Amino acid sequence: MMALIASIIFGGSIIGMGTMLYQKIPSLVKLPEMAEKDEKKNLILVIKNKVKEIEFVKDFSYEMFLQKILSKIRVLTLKTDSKTSSWLQKLREKSKNKKVLNDDKYWDELGRSTKK
Repeated sequence: MMALIASIIFGGSIIGMGTMLYQKIPSLVKLPEMAEKDEKKNLILVIKNKVKEIEFVKDFSYEMFLQKILSKIRVLTLKTDSKTSSWLQKLREKSKNKKVLNDDKYWDELGRSTKK
């Protein structure tokens, strides 16, 4: 039953879209092919030219901007790596100290057990 209802709705939708398309074909044929793209290109060119007129933007170099951003990212990465390395070193030293203390206790306990 549900499949029949879904099929009827699907068929009705297809027929409705076909009807709308059939009615709009004459008006779509009358439209110029590249009108919208030309307007977008002209709008983009106008915006680019207005932006280039600003004093700050005249001397702007995308390559230099990219270099600065990448160098800042590199410095941040190196700082993070250095901090992580120091944390690892501290953890290793703590682990080593605990191991040495545990080894000393082992020998002390072994000596006590043999004296009894």
